[in-house]
Amino acid sequence: MNQKTSTGSISREWQELLDFDRHHLWHPYTSMIDPLPVYGVESAEGVKIRLADGRELIDGMASWWSVIHGYSHPRLVRALQEQAGSLSHVMYGGLAHEPAVALGRKLVDLTPAGLEKVFFCDSGSVAVEVAMKMALQYCHARGKPEKHQFATVRSGYHGDTFHAMSVCDPVTGMHHIYSGVLPQYHFAPRPACSFFDEWDPEDISPLSELLAENHESLCALILEPIVQGAGGMRFYHPRYLSEARKLCDQFDVLLICDEIATGFGRSGQMFACDHSSISPDILCLGKALTGGMLSLAATLTSEAVARTISSAEPGVFMHGPTFMANPLACRVAGESIDLLLESDWQRLVATIQNKLEQGLKPCRDFDQVADVRCLGAIGVVELHKPVNMATIQQRFVEHGVWVRPFGTLVYLMPPYCIEAADLEYLCQAVVDVVAVEG
Repeated sequence: MNQKTSTGSISREWQELLDFDRHHLWHPYTSMIDPLPVYGVESAEGVKIRLADGRELIDGMASWWSVIHGYSHPRLVRALQEQAGSLSHVMYGGLAHEPAVALGRKLVDLTPAGLEKVFFCDSGSVAVEVAMKMALQYCHARGKPEKHQFATVRSGYHGDTFHAMSVCDPVTGMHHIYSGVLPQYHFAPRPACSFFDEWDPEDISPLSELLAENHESLCALILEPIVQGAGGMRFYHPRYLSEARKLCDQFDVLLICDEIATGFGRSGQMFACDHSSISPDILCLGKALTGGMLSLAATLTSEAVARTISSAEPGVFMHGPTFMANPLACRVAGESIDLLLESDWQRLVATIQNKLEQGLKPCRDFDQVADVRCLGAIGVVELHKPVNMATIQQRFVEHGVWVRPFGTLVYLMPPYCIEAADLEYLCQAVVDVVAVEG
């Protein structure tokens, strides 16, 4: 693609592409009448996104939290190329292949104890759908079909597919217009004790009461462990999760942990569950699983859940995606996990947290800022009022960074490989842009 290198100027070919994009391609959470501006991307490497007009942006989003090793990592590229040369895809019904077996072994070894069975699927939202179907079918197999409801907490987010939407916050979430047709489930108040607070035993009382009153109809409690992501970017106390685990055992309710956003080190532990030293009955993984190279997700469960589902009519788990366990994605995911384990990832993430805390600290002095909080490789500046997406996005691009706020939240989730100077620049860009917001 021919392009000019002067800032803000793109080639005719690129202008035609963007014109078609604007009139025909529907971007996420965007109107087709008055779509938000988009920026053409020519390439990406490391933590830099190169735009069609020649500008380079430091990526503070890791492409929705998935590109933990940076873009175009040579080992991931090589793994993809090698796998494409031998087996790019084959149906998983009745067939097996080495990349899926190798990845499955790594996930069983790496995830919290007791998660022995791995179901591969296409995306994080589908992993949640699979988890919820597992919980329902588990209760059906136990002869308890009346246990078909779910419990969760406010300010949660679990995906955009239909059943996943039913356990997202129905008031402050993104899916309230569907509330009349979604299943109606049980919501406890969001955890009030932050990750850094002293534990208050009263914080778990509303969830305890909800489970006590409704456990006979509940098949599972689903939570984002420690970090509530797109529902509010909140960090809650590890004790809340460990107490929730005890309540699920007490009231015969499965615990589903959605680690799609937090898995593979983002919160400072390999999995956010590790902050509380608990194992869920069902675990959902996605996003960083392949290092952001390809879409892949996994739902893991225990021997007990899998055996129960398999021991009663219909005797099989009723789900089977066409591209389940795609060899390309599995091979890259295995390589991504190896890269992570071979790195000093805990030190890298701890360093990022320290830099985020220092770099975003000036935002605390702004009247328009409600809170600044950081955990692991996550930094959040919460405003009192929602941002104007079109204008704030343009300001960030003009500052040479890619930061994609939503609602009242301006946040950073950079790749783990980001260097100190780039991270400092990202934080300063946030400070500068937030300073003129509101």
